[in-house]
Amino acid sequence: MFQRYTPLLAAGLCTLLASTAQAQCPAGEVPVQINVLTDDYGNETYWQLVPSGNACGNGTLQSGGNPALNCTSGGTQTSPAGGYGNNTTIVNGPWCLTEGAAFDIIAIDSWGDAQATYQVYVEGGVVGTFNAPGGIHTWTFNAIPPQQYDLGVSKLTTSLYNEVGTEVKVYGTLFNHGSTTITSFVLNYRIAGGATVTQAITGVSLASGESLAFEHATPWVPQAEGSVLLEVWASDLNGQADEAPANDVRTAQLVLNPAVPDIMDQYLAGTPTLTVVADDDEDLLVPRDLDFHPDRTRNELWVINKDVAPSGGSTVRFFNPGTPEQTFLWQRDPNAWHFMSLPTAIAMGDNGNFATSPGVFDANHNGGTPFTGPTLWSADPAIYAQPLFGPLGSHLDMLHVNPNSQGIAHEHWNRFWVVDGYNGDIVMNDFREDHTPGMDYHGDALIRRYADFTITRDPNDHIVSHAVMDKATGWLYVVDHGGQRVLRMDTRTGTVSGTPSFGPYESYVEYSMVSGYTWEEIVSEGLVQPAGIDLIGDHLLVSDHATGDIVIYDKSGATVEELGRINTGTAGIMGIKVGPDGRIWYVNATTHALVRVEPALGTSVADAPTTGDLRIHPNPAADRVFLSLMDGQLPATTAVEVMDGTGRICLRQQGLATMSGLDISMLANGTYVLRMDGYAAQRFTVAR
Repeated sequence: MFQRYTPLLAAGLCTLLASTAQAQCPAGEVPVQINVLTDDYGNETYWQLVPSGNACGNGTLQSGGNPALNCTSGGTQTSPAGGYGNNTTIVNGPWCLTEGAAFDIIAIDSWGDAQATYQVYVEGGVVGTFNAPGGIHTWTFNAIPPQQYDLGVSKLTTSLYNEVGTEVKVYGTLFNHGSTTITSFVLNYRIAGGATVTQAITGVSLASGESLAFEHATPWVPQAEGSVLLEVWASDLNGQADEAPANDVRTAQLVLNPAVPDIMDQYLAGTPTLTVVADDDEDLLVPRDLDFHPDRTRNELWVINKDVAPSGGSTVRFFNPGTPEQTFLWQRDPNAWHFMSLPTAIAMGDNGNFATSPGVFDANHNGGTPFTGPTLWSADPAIYAQPLFGPLGSHLDMLHVNPNSQGIAHEHWNRFWVVDGYNGDIVMNDFREDHTPGMDYHGDALIRRYADFTITRDPNDHIVSHAVMDKATGWLYVVDHGGQRVLRMDTRTGTVSGTPSFGPYESYVEYSMVSGYTWEEIVSEGLVQPAGIDLIGDHLLVSDHATGDIVIYDKSGATVEELGRINTGTAGIMGIKVGPDGRIWYVNATTHALVRVEPALGTSVADAPTTGDLRIHPNPAADRVFLSLMDGQLPATTAVEVMDGTGRICLRQQGLATMSGLDISMLANGTYVLRMDGYAAQRFTVAR
């Protein structure tokens, strides 16, 4: 699957200072052109071209944008009229500049949120594409014509967290750095230095400076848990060798978790045991949903609280949940009143991010337009809920065409499916590239609305209607609270068929309707107030808020059949989740409780998978971590290595004293991997 992304061209291009025709330059000079692609607020853009190293206004060679702005305008939160139009491409040049010399583009955004994009051409080929958040940025380029054939992997969006036995699809984006349009190439990947898996690609037309999103035709199925290196690259460009191999290969470290066991039959063999793991003593304040972090070594369970509108919702992270070592951390983002207002659900992603669905009509709470929808967050403790990113808090992104959202399900990377409670629709929200913490550019999003059936939300806006994605098949399972039923739709069917009548309230790459997709009602009786939902193997689980039941269904046949029920004994149940060890967990909004459900005593239950007997504590840590073994003493001379998220070794120590631990005070906040010969790699987080 391939999708090309090209710059958006205005109907009438505005040319500044020179003709767009290819310049005829004297010896020692080359033609340079700068295209400026504006965002929703083109009037906030101003830029200068200067010799590299010069300050803004010093030796200015060219400039453009709003004449009301200047070198001191960056981030002043002003938006004067004039200058460029919105979402247009302005072609500047070409000019003859000294070949090989370095130049700076000094780019200013007066409001200080999202920069325009600057694309630099030398002799007609793209040598750089620059964009960033914030008020002022400087980018350097060299006036050197690009190679003819230069195709690199600019981004990998392959799932970072995967399970043994489940297909891993290789996703990413290619960028044509060369001057020649690419019409064919070979897409390659390999795992852990093994055999190369190839796919010949023909029939494309990828011009200089264009990007191509890809999905390799051959997925990989991991057979053992652990951590492996994925390498992806392109070769044989129009039958020619790549002339700039330095940017060819992109790598990612993939985590392979044990498969979650399906032990639902054991829950039906007798009366299960319910254990209250936490309640309001652990700051559970009307909990509505829960999810486990996909990095199993973190051993974290996240619960999301409804709270109240003026403050916004909150999360409680449980470390080592359900064990004697359990601890918890309550957090609320500084701007949760907008970005996490009365949240109904939480869904962990496969890349270190998660998303939540605000349950309000208008996140601004001013009686205006229904400007609200799913919010993307980082699960990195150095980012999430930290008061470091200005008035917009720590959120990574937010989209705004899903009022009164009732549930959210993760599909892949930053793509989530939302139950739109206001319209009664299902909406696919792909954030694509997040705008980073504290910023507010949403224009790169892709949103598709599915409206062939209607989901009816709780009129009191309390009981949720959750959704869950079967990633192996593409079927999305959805609770229809008001219809007292469960539906499913095949997200791999249907065609784009026009523009929705609802919204939008800002510009997106795509906002469209989908029609002709397959959907069906699979549960139509036996539910009073259905709320939460989850999948494991051939089993479907649905919670009933009114009765306190967890209903277990068999979905393997042509029809979905009820197998039995777990009665929790208390109304108020909402979100449910099957944990990494196959046990059922749920939250009860009425009793403010997090509960773990164990199969009946005497039944045989698979033990929770482990990652080895090496343990790290505390986790998260600030300045020092300690290692211990469940049985035995730490080897006195074994080397210990710590790697960051890119795989770079940033700390190595030969031998480790049990009492003194490992000094990590020099490490920046973030997530790291600790390796010691003979033991499974362990993840830990530095947070201060």
